Amino acid sequence: MKPTRRQFLASAAALALRAKLHAQAPDLAQDPHRPQFHLLPAKNWMNDPNGPIFFNGHYHMFFQYNPHAATWGDMSWNHAISPDMIHWTHLPVAMTPTPGGPDAFGCFSGTALQLGSRVAFIYTGVVKSTPALATLRDGNNDLLETQCLAWSDDPKLIAWHKDPTPIIPTTPPGLKITGFRDPSPWRDGDWYFLTVGSGVENSGGCVLLHRSPASGDLRHWEYLHPLTTGTWTGKKTPNACDDGEMWECPDFFALDGGHVLIYSTMGKVFWQSGHLDPATMKFTPAKSGLLDLDAFYAPKTQLDPHGRRILWGWIPERRSDDALRAAGWAGMMSLPRVLNLDPDGTLRITALPQLAALRAAPIPAGKQGTTLPKATGELLATGSSAYELSFHAETELLHLNYSPSTHTFLADGKSIQLQPADQPTVHAFIDGSVLELILGGRIGYTKRFYYPQSTAPDISVTTTGAPTLQAWTITPISSNRLTTPAS
Repeated sequence: MKPTRRQFLASAAALALRAKLHAQAPDLAQDPHRPQFHLLPAKNWMNDPNGPIFFNGHYHMFFQYNPHAATWGDMSWNHAISPDMIHWTHLPVAMTPTPGGPDAFGCFSGTALQLGSRVAFIYTGVVKSTPALATLRDGNNDLLETQCLAWSDDPKLIAWHKDPTPIIPTTPPGLKITGFRDPSPWRDGDWYFLTVGSGVENSGGCVLLHRSPASGDLRHWEYLHPLTTGTWTGKKTPNACDDGEMWECPDFFALDGGHVLIYSTMGKVFWQSGHLDPATMKFTPAKSGLLDLDAFYAPKTQLDPHGRRILWGWIPERRSDDALRAAGWAGMMSLPRVLNLDPDGTLRITALPQLAALRAAPIPAGKQGTTLPKATGELLATGSSAYELSFHAETELLHLNYSPSTHTFLADGKSIQLQPADQPTVHAFIDGSVLELILGGRIGYTKRFYYPQSTAPDISVTTTGAPTLQAWTITPISSNRLTTPAS
């Protein structure tokens, strides 16, 4: 059929707009802010790690993703695969919202669970709602959250099939909750248990516990009680996560003879270690702390084939939405960190040892410091006497001070108390626009930094007190700053 003039003009306008947008599209491979050895998608927005799992000889990472823009929206699950948790290959997007389904507004965070040759996603689906029925009220949206199920029998976990109805469609009766999302299941004997991040209005964040028979199909869950609860700050904000009235992204697991709970609230990630009573299935925390001091949120853990508990986190941006749109991308995955518990229940955090395989060449280091070229490299500082480290580009990015008299680090004014047997080490990875550090094997400090020039600046590291420095250049995990090749 011959097009009408109106159709012709409309199609011509669309083509012109598409050409204009294409001409304005940023060259992501040339963006010096993009990392060279952290996982991130080829473009657009990413946030929380979802369902990391070792399956059929490969590590699979799923994560929150907007297929259409470099800002938050259209929450889907993107997918990458790796032989070693370091080198990644993109796979097709695993899940997108289903129009008319329980996840029509977004496939929010969740967990992957292996059952023989099958893998299940248990995740939060959201739809637009009314204020009266909404479980998520953040000042911008009123959303109803339910817990949903998807299955894959695909050896590569590319093809997924969703259940059409939620497996946990309602919140617990009698609780005026402030959120209901981010399910995390595990098996214990004859039962699967599942936590959901939540909170009680005017009371504080909590983790809700459900169970389902291990002989069943994961579609029928019984609510038990709060696994544990927190105390609210008492300072009401539009988003309950900003004031501690809601805990999101809880992850609960056994570790080195104890149990650990990780949760995110007030822009930070907290850990608690303690005892799970197997009779009552209630968790009693004994120790607690922060996982990271800055740009690190919504983490998720997994077991690797060696039984190590591996921690992943979302490294968010620290720039405006306009800047993200101009860049064409936002966010990255943290490097893998290994978690352990000391006998007294204190959490220990170290970098995955296999990351050493990325070291390309030593960088000379002296008593006054060293330089990491083009904002890329790894640095390890050790010492028992007082010392200071300062990371500089055009301005100071980070200042660290170790005091042996108190056995503490002072990091940009934040105090980190080490344990008596701890070595006061600084293990730093610098990658494009992120400094990812682990201090004393106890806590992370992840910082973002930006610069106006079109090439990445050298990062100078100056010292006083003469700590021992080792530094290396890093081998990129792809030939360009797209980070991972397409499969």
